[in-house]
Amino acid sequence: MNPNRVFGWFLLIAGVIIILYSLYSSFNIFTGAKEAPEIFKAEKEEIMVPQKTEAQDPQSQIEEMIGEQLRGMIPTDSLPTLFNLISWSIFTSLLVFGGGQLSNIGIKLIKR
Repeated sequence: MNPNRVFGWFLLIAGVIIILYSLYSSFNIFTGAKEAPEIFKAEKEEIMVPQKTEAQDPQSQIEEMIGEQLRGMIPTDSLPTLFNLISWSIFTSLLVFGGGQLSNIGIKLIKR
């Protein structure tokens, strides 16, 4: 057997394994069986509650009210989780593309 064909089969199998592994890992992450890699982290920030005085200007009262409403609508840990899932999806797409390219080179070597 030609050494190019052996190397072609090796590249083809390696590419398929990379694609299958990335799809299997994505399936586990998106079904909740495994945690996504944590690239973005939410920092815990201490919220200082200002003393309520009647002399506060209306602008600062409006800013406080809007801040409280936004904290109630969007949980603080949801954005880093979303960014982690997006970054994992980008990484997986790169793995699938790379595995496809390896398999393509392997197929070309097998055909020679």
